[in-house]
Amino acid sequence: MIFDNLVDAIGHTPVVRLRSAPAHVTALAKLELQNLFAMKDRVARQVIVEARENGVLAPGAPIIESSSGTMALGLAVAGSALGHPVHIVTDPRIDAITLAKLRALGCSVHVVEAMTTHGWQSARLERLAILRGQYPEAFWPRQYSNPQNPLAYATLARELVADVGRIDVLVGAVGSGGSLCGTARALRRALGDAGKPGPLRVVGVDAVGSALFAQPDRPERKQSGIGNSLIPGNLDYAQLDEVHWLNDREAFAATRELARREGIFAGNSSGSVYRVLTHLAATATAGTRIVGIFPDRGDRYADSIYDDDYWRRTGIAAQPVRARPRRVRYGTEVGSWAQARVPSEPRKHLVFVEANTTGTGMLALLRARDLGLVPALLTNRPSRYQGVGEADCEIIRCDTTSVTALTAAVRAHLHPGEVGGVTTTSEFSLEVTAALAESLGLPGNPLPAVQACRRKPLTRRLLAGAGLPQPVSVVVTEAADVPEAVAATGLPCVVKPASDSGSTGVLLCTSVRQARAHAARLLAITHNARGQVVLPEVLVEELVQGPEFSVETVFSEGELHVLGTTRTSLSPPPSFVELRHVFPAPLDESASREVEKTVRTAIAAIGLSHGACHTELRLAAAGPTIIEVNARLAGGMIPELIRLAGGADPLAQQLRAAAGMPVELPREPLRRAGVAFITSPEEGRLVRLDGREAARQVDGVSEVRIARCAGDPVRPAADASDRLGYVIASAASVGHLDRSLDAALDRITVRVAGEADGSAVT
Repeated sequence: MIFDNLVDAIGHTPVVRLRSAPAHVTALAKLELQNLFAMKDRVARQVIVEARENGVLAPGAPIIESSSGTMALGLAVAGSALGHPVHIVTDPRIDAITLAKLRALGCSVHVVEAMTTHGWQSARLERLAILRGQYPEAFWPRQYSNPQNPLAYATLARELVADVGRIDVLVGAVGSGGSLCGTARALRRALGDAGKPGPLRVVGVDAVGSALFAQPDRPERKQSGIGNSLIPGNLDYAQLDEVHWLNDREAFAATRELARREGIFAGNSSGSVYRVLTHLAATATAGTRIVGIFPDRGDRYADSIYDDDYWRRTGIAAQPVRARPRRVRYGTEVGSWAQARVPSEPRKHLVFVEANTTGTGMLALLRARDLGLVPALLTNRPSRYQGVGEADCEIIRCDTTSVTALTAAVRAHLHPGEVGGVTTTSEFSLEVTAALAESLGLPGNPLPAVQACRRKPLTRRLLAGAGLPQPVSVVVTEAADVPEAVAATGLPCVVKPASDSGSTGVLLCTSVRQARAHAARLLAITHNARGQVVLPEVLVEELVQGPEFSVETVFSEGELHVLGTTRTSLSPPPSFVELRHVFPAPLDESASREVEKTVRTAIAAIGLSHGACHTELRLAAAGPTIIEVNARLAGGMIPELIRLAGGADPLAQQLRAAAGMPVELPREPLRRAGVAFITSPEEGRLVRLDGREAARQVDGVSEVRIARCAGDPVRPAADASDRLGYVIASAASVGHLDRSLDAALDRITVRVAGEADGSAVT
């Protein structure tokens, strides 16, 4: 077979019958070591190609990864073939042959000098963090947690099914967890066995002294490519039935035996798999079909595994050896060959339908991992999400405007037992998310209630039926009707879309002429920022005077809980962009009770009954006046403020509710926390943004985040998408908090080149 390039040639590895296995059993070796460098060539290809397609890896941008062996080589060949400089962070254990190969392939190799808190692994990650600061545009494949790692082995599983057919037992080494767990998951789907227990038995092979399976970490272990000092995100215990541990001597001896008896010159990962596979074959019933994944070649182990002097110098020759494994209870410390059942619960996927781009969208994906869930993002355009490459989520591209397409995508990629729930942090995807949850039989809000939140005229009608205070509001479908609407609302009035998000298109109008012109502009818009069809409806509303607040709530077992109230500061007229939030809001007890009562009544009137809700209101002379009710969390980092202030983490509670997990509502004394958004003084192209580090030094400031790059178009804030970044701080009082946020913003300078003449504006 002729391939156009090395990237296409990855995979297609042979399956060989092991002659040392008994005749009544079929024992096969999948020789992944016959990839150009080794098995992780598959991962390198998958993560790089996927990152390029998703817009996470820009053309020609660097790739930076921590690796001591085969992943580094895979990135080197795939990265260089696709035009990316590759930086590899490694440690002194790297062998001379691998180091020579990396340098010959043009890699920049960075070798750490000493272990840190978690051995060599943490030392490498610390150096990697420094490099990422030097190369901010670089892509980090994150092999230990990137879901593209296990997904890369779907091709391996397809090859096994095509070459072998039925498989009873799969044996593989465990390092990052990607190869064995990814292959097992894909095989189970292909073999019609989507979850344990079932006909496919999966056996992991680990090193004595590895922390992967409830063992104490021993960084002095000599095996490479197997074991770990940290627990990687791609290790899915639910895919494994049992684990075997081998010490260095047992693994090295098995590797030599593999070369002598089978003619396969391999590394210790392959040798360990060989030892366990042949034991299973010797004890299996007639007709059993066992496949072992042999990941690594032996050329880089010539002066270690295959060197008797090395054994004597390192004390390997003195280690104990067992002829067969000792069965132990999981968690029992072992020093030589042992085996144990792996206790596990199936890992559930939490499916996100699109996400928020300016607030907590990427945080939600990370927080799902913290809850033990596997995030999967359904999106029609991954490149819109800055930071998605580090969110460790599975990305599934599909038409996210169609419930039919969404349902088909979920069923094509995930077995029903793997889906724990569906949710979204995007205003634009609330309706399809509710419909998807209903079609899959998962927890969610009633679709009519979500539709009522999305279409503000429906909100107004339901709130009016409940007798709640709200602005005088008139729906306009033609610009000619604006004068009559203004007569009802008075001037100044607010003209805004009937269904949009992030203050988009919201304008304070001081004359009928201005209101009519703005309504005409909005009515001419046929699609929103996500490409969805927009109904020809515009609201002309009374301007409610008074300070603005938002109230965050969450349902738990059918009961609505108030998480807190936030004070919001808006941009100067005529726009209504949220530029600052302070939590908890400075309200007296009486006002707080009145606000909470109004919000509860509004949510009940609309019919919401699940997950998080975000209600915006103003404290007018007549009392709390509802501006809008949303079937989602607040944007603008408000959930993060509540968490930092010591309240219940709203983001975590939304995810828990979506996954059918109990909601947690801690009651602790709250601190003050606030966020202030950075905006541009002028329209043009961003030249640079100075003062970030100086802002971080302000008393109380905990985070400064920039969301724009040099060359991006910017303008004074007209909607939420115009915000350039934010500063988060905490303090004992509202006054102190506001002063800290003001001081931090004062230290940040936004430099803009005017579009017309290129002149810089500060």
